[in-house]
Amino acid sequence: QVQLVESGGGLVQAGGSLRLSCKASGRTFSSYAMGWFRQAPGKEREFVAAISWGGGSTFYADSVKGRFTCSRDNAKNTVYLQMNSLKPEDTAVYYCAASLGYSGSTYSYDYDYWGQGTQVTVSS
Repeated sequence: QVQLVESGGGLVQAGGSLRLSCKASGRTFSSYAMGWFRQAPGKEREFVAAISWGGGSTFYADSVKGRFTCSRDNAKNTVYLQMNSLKPEDTAVYYCAASLGYSGSTYSYDYDYWGQGTQVTVSS
């Protein structure tokens, strides 16, 4: 069992930056590939980024490529999402998720555990 807690969301102006953190409980964090998803009001949850178990591989949605960076620190049981050049269309609740079996999956059903989400609002 893994519990995930996101933090770092907030209100930022377009062009600004935020760094989201997701801290996992338990001693097996490095056994999980991690992902970030987001859900805007009235829209489906969508894939944002993912990182492999050891952090050597990262994956991004086309909409965030070049602006967002996903990283992890297994010693701290934490995965990060650095978001730069934010746009109003990035406004959403951001969720981190953990997958035992799939690295880099863009499908939410491949993830076994989810955090409660953190709100990111980008004003124009």
